[in-house]
Amino acid sequence: MTRIFKIFVPTSILALLLSETILLLSCYLAAVMLVGGVDPEVFLMYDNGFTRIVVVVLVELLGLYLLDLYTDVKVISRILVVQQICLVIGIAFFSQALLSYLSPTSIIPRWMMIGGSFFALVLLPSWRMLYSRFMLRALGHKKVLFLGESVTLDELVAGLTARPELGFSVIGYINDRVHEPTEATLVEMSHLGPVAELRKIVTDAKPDMIVVGMTERRNRLPVNELLDLRFSGVPVMEIASLYEAAFGRVCTRELRPSQLIFSEELGPDPTSVSLQSAYSFVLALAGVILVLPIMAIVALLVRLSSPGPVLLRQTRTGLHGEPFTVYKFRSMYQDAEAHTGAVWATKNDPRITPVGNHLRRYRLDELPQLFNVLKGDMSIAGPRPERPEFVATLSEKIPFYRQRHSVKPGITGWAQVSYKYGDTIEDTMMKLEYDLYYIKHLSLSLDLYIYFHTFKTMLLQRGAQ
Repeated sequence: MTRIFKIFVPTSILALLLSETILLLSCYLAAVMLVGGVDPEVFLMYDNGFTRIVVVVLVELLGLYLLDLYTDVKVISRILVVQQICLVIGIAFFSQALLSYLSPTSIIPRWMMIGGSFFALVLLPSWRMLYSRFMLRALGHKKVLFLGESVTLDELVAGLTARPELGFSVIGYINDRVHEPTEATLVEMSHLGPVAELRKIVTDAKPDMIVVGMTERRNRLPVNELLDLRFSGVPVMEIASLYEAAFGRVCTRELRPSQLIFSEELGPDPTSVSLQSAYSFVLALAGVILVLPIMAIVALLVRLSSPGPVLLRQTRTGLHGEPFTVYKFRSMYQDAEAHTGAVWATKNDPRITPVGNHLRRYRLDELPQLFNVLKGDMSIAGPRPERPEFVATLSEKIPFYRQRHSVKPGITGWAQVSYKYGDTIEDTMMKLEYDLYYIKHLSLSLDLYIYFHTFKTMLLQRGAQ
């Protein structure tokens, strides 16, 4: 796995992206050579032909990303893949049509576009199917040997098995007793032997990596054997590290207070926090200027749709647990919580107005939070700000929950783009793991990824509630 934008990206995904970039470029270059009417050398060298082709390819790659074709690379249905790629090519044609109104000399000639797109429509689905069936197995599969047993180990093995593109192959585990998989995972692994036979098993199995997942290590962890294996060239890592790389979140089940106290990695880094405050302010100011007309229209719709104030003011918990007032466009009926008190929103919530449903779907109700960013209460990206009533309850039930308040809350965030909307304790625990990952790796590059992914989420109307 390769780390890009503070995120671990499987080598197989990068290889697929590179190969499809080359394939798409080749399709349109072949069309230039085969379609008559222009001199290929003149078109490519002197008429900015290659640049025009690159624009089309970038649009198609963006379409593949928006359709999650670089997330779910395993082909489940051939028909679905062909349909998705047809949609991607349709997006490319649409973008060329728009570009023709702005700059007619910047588009690819009609028959070149048709020819190149035809080649892409034939070759790209075929390459996808071939890659899914054969290349995923051949590219960078590391054989992983687990030492010990735990619920975290079960969860990790289930995740690695379900996602072959991550590049890991579980060969089994070593433990003094045979481990029964939990009902949550139901993933069976080969029991290769007891801990005392670690050296022999490693010699026979030849793993590329040993992952330690023991719940109880005192007087059980074979320190000397692991040390010898490590110096002999076999990588040894904690299960929490592989868990973080595979899932993009910190495993709270494996966290200990001493690890947090003495860890040099767990943030937030003061320099990154200061830089974040600066670019969040600039982006919020630009955002307010750009969306002010939209905010005016939304305010009018809220006013006309139901009685009550346009803006909803709620107390939320911010940096270091300090309360602040968050601004949102009202999406619920007036006094919706008069009888229930503070409760999480649910699917098909009857408290939400018809206009409010649309505002939440497109995240338009959160636009006034840009003013919270300008005030310094929030950042563009960060953990979701919760209401104090929920924070008090969740802090008692969930370990390390208060640590998420070590950075400013955000309009969007790593947890928001990585996980569904949650209205249960289990969902909140899962989102906390994403929040801790964000705090640990807070940086401009990670924030840029979150901004881009948020745009994708809003465009596809995912996760709103």
